[in-house]
Amino acid sequence: MRNLLRFVCAAAVLSLMTGAGWAAGHADRKKIKTAFLDAKSAGIDFEVQGEYEVTVGDDPFGIQVIALGDGRFQAVAYEGGLPGAGWDGNTRYFLDGKLAEGIAQFESGEGRFRIEHGEVTGVAYADSGNLDIKGKKVLRKSPTLGAKPPQNAVVLFDGTHVDAWQNGRIVEGNLLDVGTRTKQSFAAFHLHLEFRTPFMPYARGQARGNSGVYLLDQYEIQVLDSFGLEGESNECGGIYKVARPLVNMCLPPLSWQTYDIDFTPARFNEQGKKVANAVVTVRHNGVVIHENLELPHPTPGGGRADEKPGPLFLQNHGDPVRYRNIWLVPKELQSKQKRPAN
Repeated sequence: MRNLLRFVCAAAVLSLMTGAGWAAGHADRKKIKTAFLDAKSAGIDFEVQGEYEVTVGDDPFGIQVIALGDGRFQAVAYEGGLPGAGWDGNTRYFLDGKLAEGIAQFESGEGRFRIEHGEVTGVAYADSGNLDIKGKKVLRKSPTLGAKPPQNAVVLFDGTHVDAWQNGRIVEGNLLDVGTRTKQSFAAFHLHLEFRTPFMPYARGQARGNSGVYLLDQYEIQVLDSFGLEGESNECGGIYKVARPLVNMCLPPLSWQTYDIDFTPARFNEQGKKVANAVVTVRHNGVVIHENLELPHPTPGGGRADEKPGPLFLQNHGDPVRYRNIWLVPKELQSKQKRPAN
């Protein structure tokens, strides 16, 4: 199958990830910072962008289409299915596309397809003859989206008030804005939160929907619109400068996404010497992206670096990222709940 979809454009991939070559022709900072907060105002580029499940002949593929502004796109095709849903973890193909009369068209010397009204149709060229490409757009949702806090949870944000937050601000009616810390400090816990990145088609890399969830105000789990990208430590789900996610589970911008995080802080002996690193397991949209990962040191950008209990911090990086449904269960409460009655 590798010869059926050789839609490779390495220069375009590098440009998308780093912004190299793009900024020279798009120096308008106002345009770069354009951020759409709802699908209705985002236009046709947003309608085309997204995830598609297709077949090439009889073989399953997943396609993620990334909007680059002004009717330009990049598509990433995954052999076996979408990330976290069949992809083999290795084989990807890249291609450029553009809008023509309202239809997104992608073509290379080995095949072509088009997207119209959420339907994918095309052909891949093979020695044995053309193979049909067909499929449709899908809207994946996290299985923990809307998860309700258990009775022993500390509810940090339910959309009605910001009493738990320093300088907290409600925006868009019931969503939590960035740039706020919890008033309370925490140690070991299970954390659930939901976030939404804006649609910023002209931005690239770290300028595209950037925020971060800091555990104890010192270990950052990156929040970023890195839909369709490589999945680095500075992209969505990465532990900044420590570890990249096992798989990039970032959904398209304007999708509500989830982090479910189990965290155990570093341990210190009576003399104050650290004897064990902090450990974290992270599920992004229900898929494990870090499992029992040791955190050898705090990450940059937080408010402290002592590895002791501290607040949660939602970073403000200048982009309108939004949060909702945030709750936390301290691990010691979980342990008590599981003890059998005498």
